[in-house]
Amino acid sequence: MSFVAVNAIKGAASNRDRSTFLKMLTAQMRNQDPLNPVDSSDYAVQLATFSSVEQQVLTNELLTSVQGQLNTMGISQLAGWVGMQAKSESPAHFSGDPIQISTAPAGLADSVQIVVRDQAGAEVYRQAIGTGASSLEWGGINTTGARVQDGLYTFRTESFANGASLGEQPASTYGQVIEARTGSDGLVLVLNGGATVPASDVTALRAPS
Repeated sequence: MSFVAVNAIKGAASNRDRSTFLKMLTAQMRNQDPLNPVDSSDYAVQLATFSSVEQQVLTNELLTSVQGQLNTMGISQLAGWVGMQAKSESPAHFSGDPIQISTAPAGLADSVQIVVRDQAGAEVYRQAIGTGASSLEWGGINTTGARVQDGLYTFRTESFANGASLGEQPASTYGQVIEARTGSDGLVLVLNGGATVPASDVTALRAPS
C-alpha cells in the first residue's frame, strides 16, 4: 500500500471524510507509473482498510456517546435521591442524634454483640444484642457511657457459638444523601459526613424524619 493512501486512510477515517480519501486515491491512480501500474488488488486492500478503520472510529464514537447518555440518565434519576436517607453498610455520621442500625448476625450464633468503631478503626462501643436480625439505636456513647465525638462510625455484629467467634457481619445504617456523582465504580452517592457508597449498594430509601 502506498504512503499516500495510508495517510489518507488515517486522516480520512479520523475525520470521517470519505470524499478526501477517494480524491487522493484517484490522484494516486492518475499519477502511477504506466510502466509499473499498481495492482488492482492493492486498491481493493486500501478501500477495505479504509472502510474497516472508518467503521471502527464510528463504532467507538457511538459507544462513547451511549455511555455518556447512560451516565447522564443515571445522574438525572439519582438527583431525586439528594436529601433522602439511603440505607447501606457504609459508615454513618454521628452528630448528636441516635443512629438506627439494622443487624443480620450469623444464623448459628447463640450470642451476638454489636461493635462500633470510629473513623480510625478503634473500637468505642460493644454491647450484647439479640441473636436474630433486628433494628436498634446507638445513642453515640462509648463503652464507659460517655458521649463520643461527632464523626463517622462503622457498625458490625460479632456472632458467637459455644463461646467461639463466628466472625463479624456488617450492619446497615441510614445516611442522608448530599450528592450523586459518577466515579470509577459507576454511580456514587455521597452521604452526610463524607462517606461514599455505590448506588447499587443502597438497599432502601426513605424521606428524612
